[in-house]
Amino acid sequence: MNRSETYIEDFPVQGFQQDLINWYQEHQRDLPWRLNQDPYRVWVSEIMLQQTRVDTVIPYFNRFLSLFPTLTDLAEADEEKVLKAWEGLGYYSRVRNLQTAVREVAEQYGGTIPDTADEISKLKGVGPYTAGAILSIAYGVPEPAVDGNVMRVLSRILLIYEDIGKAKTRMLFEDAVRKLISKEDPSSFNQALMELGALICTPKSPACLICPVQEHCRAFDQGRQKELPVKEKKIKIRHVDMAALILRNQEGKYLIHKRPKEGLLANLWEFPNVPVQKRGVSEKEDLKVFIEAEWGISAAVGDQVSNIEHVFSHLKWNIQLFEGQCSHEAMDAADLKWVTLEEMESYPFPVSHQKIIKLAKEVTA
Repeated sequence: MNRSETYIEDFPVQGFQQDLINWYQEHQRDLPWRLNQDPYRVWVSEIMLQQTRVDTVIPYFNRFLSLFPTLTDLAEADEEKVLKAWEGLGYYSRVRNLQTAVREVAEQYGGTIPDTADEISKLKGVGPYTAGAILSIAYGVPEPAVDGNVMRVLSRILLIYEDIGKAKTRMLFEDAVRKLISKEDPSSFNQALMELGALICTPKSPACLICPVQEHCRAFDQGRQKELPVKEKKIKIRHVDMAALILRNQEGKYLIHKRPKEGLLANLWEFPNVPVQKRGVSEKEDLKVFIEAEWGISAAVGDQVSNIEHVFSHLKWNIQLFEGQCSHEAMDAADLKWVTLEEMESYPFPVSHQKIIKLAKEVTA
């Protein structure tokens, strides 16, 4: 008997399936990616929903599908246009990987998304969860789609006290889902687990009294639902102090720079900025020296106009923002441009620098 079988032993699988799916079919939310089972729409929605709330995703999904309604449209799109459509969702590697993968589908599979786990898992950025979601929801293949919500729900249902932050625990849950999943309707089953985690079996205050599978829940039976799931401690956030510059020339244009092709926020545009070693001492001089050394631009850096904080999953930027003026306009380059505030609207910026754009508009108003 393997690990998952010890948890599934004596569990009423069919009753659990029926109660869960019946509840889902009656109470599921009306979400735009559920209009049909088109695998491309499912794929886009699942990538957007990673680490992002449903209510945040909905307008992005609708706009993204209006711009790139088919897999071919996304495969052939200019990357900067794709990044602009994603602007504000964060975790930009998700959409870069998505576009790379749909290009693989277009070139290698004739534009048809693979319907087997072996093939679909070869695509860029398609891990076990995304593969399982597409296969089960779009193609009706009984594959597990295990994310944090699903592990939380099943840790309570099956009373599993294993750290969900460990890879071996995820594999345990995937194996458990394979034994629990409805072979007749895997699409509804997987979506029902996700929906239950979003609406009923929530992290801090699960609504156990109205849960459709309460009678099957071992944690509820023992009054231990708030103890689960077991999680490892969060990663400590690293703080980085930075200085950024709203640099304007005599023509009223602003200097923006394109980030490198690799690494954090790759290929997004930003205002000139530099890390600072000691706050309150040399930020202005650091900016002035950096701009002149990097791009040959001599600038007069003025007073600090604001302070911006932005938190990523693993680090926090503390950005001191300054104004600056220069008396000449350098030549535009592929990664360096002078643009008006209106022209900035066509460039993709990370959220922290979208805040700077807003401040720039206020300063010049």
